[in-house]
Amino acid sequence: MTYSIVARDTRTGEYGVAVASRFFACGSLVPHVTATAAMASQAFVNPLWGTEGLARLAAGETPDGIFADFIQRDAGEAVRQAHALGPDGSIAQHTGAECVPWAGHVCGPDISVAGNMLAGPEVVRDTLQAFLDRPDLPFADRLLAAMQAGEDAGGDKRGKQAAGLLIHAGQPYPALDLRVDDHADPLAELRRLYAVSGERFRLFAMGIATTDNFSGMVDRAPIDRAIAEDEARRTAGNIPSQSFATTTGL
Repeated sequence: MTYSIVARDTRTGEYGVAVASRFFACGSLVPHVTATAAMASQAFVNPLWGTEGLARLAAGETPDGIFADFIQRDAGEAVRQAHALGPDGSIAQHTGAECVPWAGHVCGPDISVAGNMLAGPEVVRDTLQAFLDRPDLPFADRLLAAMQAGEDAGGDKRGKQAAGLLIHAGQPYPALDLRVDDHADPLAELRRLYAVSGERFRLFAMGIATTDNFSGMVDRAPIDRAIAEDEARRTAGNIPSQSFATTTGL
C-alpha cells in the first residue's frame, strides 16, 4: 500500500527516505533515518524493523544480517516489506511472499526503491530511474522528482492520501522532516512544504547547533539579514511565498 525510496547523496553524505501511500500518515511509521543509514518499513508495517534496524546498523551490523534475523524472528515477515541502506552503501531488501501485488523492489548504487499494492512494476522502476537520471539536483529535489515519477507511473493502485520526506545531514537530528498526512495530492503538497522550508527554515537552520558547535549561532543578526535578502530577491522576481502563515503585524 506504499512505495518508498531509501537513498544517500554521495556528494553531501545526506541520507533520506521519501514515501507516498494511500494510507494515513505513512510518514509517521515508514521512514527511519540517521546521519549514517536509512531504512523504510512498510506493507503490514512493523516499525520495529526500522528502529531496531538503525540501532544495529550504527553498532556495525550489516543490513543483510539484520534482515535475516528479522525474517527469522517476525512471525509476520510474509506481509512485511522493508529496505535499508547501510553506512558502507550496502543494501538489504525484503518483500514478503504475502504482500499485496504488485509488490517488489529494485536498487542501484546508494538507492533502493520498494513498493506494494502498486499499479505495477513500472512504479518502482520509474522511481529508480528518475533518481539515477538527476544527479544534478539537490538531494531533496531529487527524491521528490523520483517519487513523482513513480506517481506518474501509477503509484499506489488504490489512490493517494499521504507522503513524507525525512533527511539527515550528518547530525543526530533531521535536516528536513516533512509530512503530509491526509491530502488529495500529497506529493504536490509535500513539494509546497519543501518550497516553504526554503523561505525561512533553511536560513534559520544555518544557526542550529551541531555536534561540532554545541552553541550554534547565538547572534541572530546574520540570519535576519539572510531572510531579508531572500525576501527582497523573491519580491524583485515576483515570486510569491508558498506559505499559509499569517502575521499579526507585531
